[in-house]
Formats: sequence, C-alpha cells, structure tokens
Amino acid sequence: MKKTVYLIGLSALLLGGCSEQADSTMAVSAAGQQNEIPGYYEDYVLSPQVTDDRMLQEAGQHKRDAKGEATVEAVNMDSETAEVGPVELTLAESKILQLKPDYSLIDFFHSYTHDQEFKVLKMFVEVTNTSDEPVYFAPVALMETAKGETKLWEDDIYLEELNGELAAGETKRGNIGFIVEDGSFDSASITTSDVFDSQDNKIAEALEFSTQFE
Repeated sequence: MKKTVYLIGLSALLLGGCSEQADSTMAVSAAGQQNEIPGYYEDYVLSPQVTDDRMLQEAGQHKRDAKGEATVEAVNMDSETAEVGPVELTLAESKILQLKPDYSLIDFFHSYTHDQEFKVLKMFVEVTNTSDEPVYFAPVALMETAKGETKLWEDDIYLEELNGELAAGETKRGNIGFIVEDGSFDSASITTSDVFDSQDNKIAEALEFSTQFE
C-alpha cells in the first residue's frame, strides 16, 4: 500500500461533536460492579458517530447513550504488541459489537450499510514511530474474519485518521471498526500495510496477526 494512498484522504465525514449525555443503561461486570475505563483511553476523544463502549468489557454487556445502543457479542481484552519495522503496534482490545445507531445517525451509516442494526468488529490500537524520521503506515490494511469475510482499510467506520504519516517519535491511538455481515466468528486476522519512508521507499514488510474471541 503506497504512501500516496493515505494522502488521497480518508475523507472524514465527521458529524459535529457533541457532549456525551448521561447514560440510560450502565455497563456492569458479572460481579455487579461498574467497569472502569481502561487507562489506554486517556485523552481519547469519543467518536461522534458510535456509542461509547469503553466500559463494555464482557460478553452480554449493554450500553445506551445519545448515539444509540451497543451490546457485546464477544471480546478480547488482552493487549498484544508487535513491531513492524520502526513502528510499534499495540492491539489493546478487540470486540464484536451489535450496534443500533440513533435515528439521527442513520444517514452516516447508510454509506456502509442500509441495516438499522448491525455487527461491528472493533479494535483499539496504538501505533508509535520509534525512529527519528517520519514514516507512513496503516495499522489495519486488511481484515478477514474466520468466516472468510474481508474488509479493507477504507471500510473503517471510526474515521480517526490512524493511517498515514507518523512523525518521528509520534504515537497515535484510537478505534478502528468494520461492519460485518456474519458476527459469529471466533477469530479474525489483521494485515497491516507495509511501512514507507518519506521518499516512498518500503522499509518494512506488512505484518499479519490474529485476534481471538471468548
């Protein structure tokens, strides 16, 4: 995947940011205690399109907010870190969510699906450029579920600009999510992009890794 692909733009159709309203349904653990927001979400700006799932950490948990409803179908909260050349990539969590967007957001999701409820494979990732030169990278260029369904980086519904240039020493973190037709899979494989330098030279091969669900 060439650097120029990123520069064409992940044209971000971002709806105007709005403050998070009080939840009508809180996420609680199996022990009956409210979950804590994981530390890696520090300074994270909530998506203006997708229900906040930060405290949804166990299968069956449900959340309703101003953006709609989310229910956890399956989850993997185990963090994994790998190196792709000079890029350090951490997959902090992955979830299969059943989403029901608020009616006000239907137009946004119509560019991805015409269903009013759908399943999403969602991952929270962190990428760091450990070198002293800028590089170009996409943490998820291709995703394939164990059911054989594939999605490309441009199918991402979060639009959090994690692809493209990473300045020297820069860290980016955020969500990547793909609407899937069949959410009954127990694993998914992820392929990153290659890593390119500022002269469009490939300096590291893409990495393929997998995430498993409980």
